Amino acid sequence: MRQGAQGSADTGNPWAAVGPAGAGVPSGQAQARVPQQAGAVRGEHTHSEPPLPVVPRARPVVQRASVRGQILAALRAALVAGDLRPGEVYSAPVLGERFGVSATPVREAMQQLALEGAVEVVPNRGFRVVERGVRELAELAEVRALIEVPVMLRLARTVPAERWAELRPLAEATVRAASSGCRATYAESDRGFHRAVLSLSGNEQLVQIAEDLHRRAQWPLVGGGPGIRGRADLMADAHEHTALLDALVARDLDVVRALVGEHFAGAAAAG
Repeated sequence: MRQGAQGSADTGNPWAAVGPAGAGVPSGQAQARVPQQAGAVRGEHTHSEPPLPVVPRARPVVQRASVRGQILAALRAALVAGDLRPGEVYSAPVLGERFGVSATPVREAMQQLALEGAVEVVPNRGFRVVERGVRELAELAEVRALIEVPVMLRLARTVPAERWAELRPLAEATVRAASSGCRATYAESDRGFHRAVLSLSGNEQLVQIAEDLHRRAQWPLVGGGPGIRGRADLMADAHEHTALLDALVARDLDVVRALVGEHFAGAAAAG
C-alpha cells in the first residue's frame, strides 16, 4: 500500500473524512425582520390581524466532541494505512487545513493518540509518529494471546452455538473488508469481530484492554516492517475468523487454541 501524505482514491481519503467545523449565523441575521403590515403606520395597531411574531432563526449546532471524535477516527485510519508515517512530525494547524477544521480538535485528537502511544509530543513543532519495531509487535501479539486464548477457550465451553451464529455476519464482514485491500478498513472490521467475541465474557475491562492492545498491534512498523500486508494476507487473516467460529460452535478446544495462536503469530509476522 502506498504511503504518503494522502490516502488513495480507491480506498477513501482519510483527510477528507471530516468536513468543516461549521459556523454560526452571521451577526445581524440571528432574527427574522418583522415585516410592516400593509396600511399600518408607526405607532398604530391594526385590529384585523394580530402582529407577526418575531421568530429567531435557528443556528446550526456544532458538536465539538463529535468533530474531535471524527478527526480521531480519521487519524487512526491514516496511521493504519501508513498515511501518517513513523518518524514524521505533523503539526495540528497543517492537519487542520487538510481536514477543513481549526487546529484545536486536531490537537485534542493527537493528544489522545499520544496517550495511546501512537505519537509523541514535539514541543513547538507538533506530534511525531512513534517508530515501532518487529520486537514490539511480537510482544503485543504475545500479550494478546495470553489474554484472549484462555477467554476464548472458556467461552467455547459455555457459550451456546446460537450465540456464536449471531457473530457470523461480523466474521463475513471481515472477509469483505479484506477483499478491498484497504488496511484501515480491514483493521476496523477485525477489531469489531474480536470485540464482539470477547464481549461474550461479560468483562468490559477485559474488552477495553484487549481492544487497546489490538489497535496498537495494527500500527505500521518502520519502513513497513518485514512486508506490508497485502490483500492476500488480509484475506487469509479474515478467513481465520470464520474458521474460528466453526471451531467455537463445535466446541473443538484444540482447534480454537491453534487458530487463535496462529492468528496472532501471523499478525506479528506480517507487520
